[in-house]
Amino acid sequence: MMSSDLLNAMSVDVEDYFQVQAFFGQIDRKDWDGIEARVERNTEKVMALFDRAGVKGTFFTLGWVAERYPALIRRIVENGHELASHGMAHYRADEQEPEVFREDIRRAKALLEDAGGAEVKGYRAATFSIGKKNMWAFDILGEEGYQYSSSINPVKHDLYGMPDSPRFAYRPRGENGILEIPVTTVVRKGQNIPCGGGGYFRLFPYMLFRHNLRTMQKADNQSANFYFHPWEVDPDQPKVPGISLKTRVRHYLNLGRMERRLERLMKDFRWGRMDEVYADLLEKRPAPSAEPLQEAVPSR
Repeated sequence: MMSSDLLNAMSVDVEDYFQVQAFFGQIDRKDWDGIEARVERNTEKVMALFDRAGVKGTFFTLGWVAERYPALIRRIVENGHELASHGMAHYRADEQEPEVFREDIRRAKALLEDAGGAEVKGYRAATFSIGKKNMWAFDILGEEGYQYSSSINPVKHDLYGMPDSPRFAYRPRGENGILEIPVTTVVRKGQNIPCGGGGYFRLFPYMLFRHNLRTMQKADNQSANFYFHPWEVDPDQPKVPGISLKTRVRHYLNLGRMERRLERLMKDFRWGRMDEVYADLLEKRPAPSAEPLQEAVPSR
């Protein structure tokens, strides 16, 4: 298959602007219900953008959102998108004990499935917080009925990252474990460079981002795994006081350009749901590997 023909995975992490990891020093979870929520209108805006482009995606949604906006969850499913879990309330998986993590992902899955009336197969850890010290999380995800995860970002970052992990879909716990689908990177001078969305999509010039994505596809012949958040299409969101310059740049830079960049991205590449792009791998187990942490499984 030519790289230009590849179907890529489009995903959205459904959370509100005040729920991001970078604001936890300023905003406590106990105060969330007292803040004017913008997640519903922004997620509707994202779905309208997808509809205009003819794109279906995967919505990794907080259980907290499902509890308060069940009608939004139903609309995600009714519009043909895949519903997936982002955990309950944006707790980092690497800061939870195994049984706390289990209860978190179990409750989120139940809330989402009850509201959406659709099976939840996928999970994405808050802040890509599965790594070497909590690989047990993949075992628990499988035990709780999840079929895949997208919780590892193979880059160096101050909040997350596992740069020595495989760059493409693989099974971290062996052939009987669940599938992990890392966020996309391109290799430059021996280093993994982000080209799978998030703040980097707003930080890098669009032409450079597109070039990196095309370079990855030509070199690796792999589908991309892209993500963003509903709050990133909301340039009018309230400004949180007391944050550092780094946090301010990361969160607010180029919010006003995000929607136009997404429109270009959806024209320049083919996009679909995670469970569609990786259907072949989800339907069958790969052959056993002696070194499951070193071997990436092709996405097609």
